[in-house]
Amino acid sequence: MAWSAEQYLKFEDERTRPARDLLAQVPLASASRVIDLGCGPGNSTELLVERFGQDAVSGIDSDRDMLDKARARLPHIRFAEADLSQWAPPADADLLYANAVLQWIPDHLALMQQWLIALRPGSVLAVQMPDNLDEPTHRMMEETGAAGPWADRFAGGRLRRTSLPLPARYIDALSPLSARIDIWHTIYNHPMVDAQAIVEWVRGTGLRPYLAAAGTEHEAAFLADYTARIDHAYPPLADGRRLLRFPRLFVVAVRA
Repeated sequence: MAWSAEQYLKFEDERTRPARDLLAQVPLASASRVIDLGCGPGNSTELLVERFGQDAVSGIDSDRDMLDKARARLPHIRFAEADLSQWAPPADADLLYANAVLQWIPDHLALMQQWLIALRPGSVLAVQMPDNLDEPTHRMMEETGAAGPWADRFAGGRLRRTSLPLPARYIDALSPLSARIDIWHTIYNHPMVDAQAIVEWVRGTGLRPYLAAAGTEHEAAFLADYTARIDHAYPPLADGRRLLRFPRLFVVAVRA
């Protein structure tokens, strides 16, 4: 299913902040080969270029619209189309940087192990993933999916993304391969203009497969039902805005 870079970038500042926080914990003074995995429209790639220089950085994504936007934004950077679940890192990579992409790959922990094994000592794997499936934004997707004439298309919760493993599982899986591993959660609190703004946020990511499954004939009704639930789940602040709580998981592993 195709992504929309334009929709994704409606909240570029908020989406880029975790990418900055992840990069800040990468313990490399310099690097000659840095790969932005799931680079999207290039907002995270731009951070890597600022730190390591354009000659060191390249990007990979599976979506052509995202790659088109990334190439327009950073015309001197090498971008390639690839499926990360089938991709293998080059042996000379200094940093594999995966911001908000591996949550879409159900067995991503095994993939992270494979990538670490392929790296040389001192190289870094840095990963950030939304850990928000228990937040109202995502619980309301399930509720709306079960509530309308489209309900048979959502039977069994088949569209629900796989929950992230607990931090202990990442430590158990990656520590034997790592000289150092840091794992932490950060909860971001984003003041949003209104409930519709929260809906617009998730339309660029988690809501996409739900709208696709509902079908174009039901899209407006699905969005109306979902927006009403979001309006109730996120009560107004004193100034009328709504506070979007957004937990994210971070992993930085240095190859032993």
